Amino acid sequence: MGLVLLLPLANPLSTVALLLGLSGNMTREERNQQSLMASVYVFFIMTVAFYAGQLVMNTFGISIPGLRIAGGLIVAFIGFRMLFPQQSTDETPEVESKSNELRKKTSANIAFVPLAMPSTAGPGTIAMIISSASSVKENTLGFAHWVLLVAPVAIFLTVALILWACLRSSGAIMRLVGQSGIEAISRLMGFLLVCMGVQFIINGILELIATYTPAVA
Repeated sequence: MGLVLLLPLANPLSTVALLLGLSGNMTREERNQQSLMASVYVFFIMTVAFYAGQLVMNTFGISIPGLRIAGGLIVAFIGFRMLFPQQSTDETPEVESKSNELRKKTSANIAFVPLAMPSTAGPGTIAMIISSASSVKENTLGFAHWVLLVAPVAIFLTVALILWACLRSSGAIMRLVGQSGIEAISRLMGFLLVCMGVQFIINGILELIATYTPAVA
């Protein structure tokens, strides 16, 4: 049941498209490493959100609307970077070769941000996990205690494995569409991410209004 609720929110296929848009200059080994790291990060983010999410948010005074708005800003910023990439000035072969050497030494780490968070374990996913944690801990469904201990970890591990399998298939997709196709996908995903980020912000503001308006009234 929990897996059915989490998968549409996590949406691993959208993370695959994001990886395709951001890993155009990466080698196959680097993409595989980023895929594995992103899956591990997703598992730990979901586990921490389930067992300590509410405590962390209460400690720092973070609300669910604040979480949604912050996630929306991050998603929109990444979308703008993909939609309007900086023009490279590395035109000469010497500069290009040096850039390739530096790129091999310091490849971008996109596993945590944005692949794991906020793409897969985004504000909606984290909010759903935190809100579900209280009902699970209260055992409102009447399951055995050991089931409640094992089920969340098993669900999060399954989501991470599904994400890893999807991300590993990105190499075949990249070979199929080519470099020009990757650039087109990157621009398209950038636009979609801007729209998603703005929608996250709108949802957060609406939820903020709905939360505090009755208290003011």
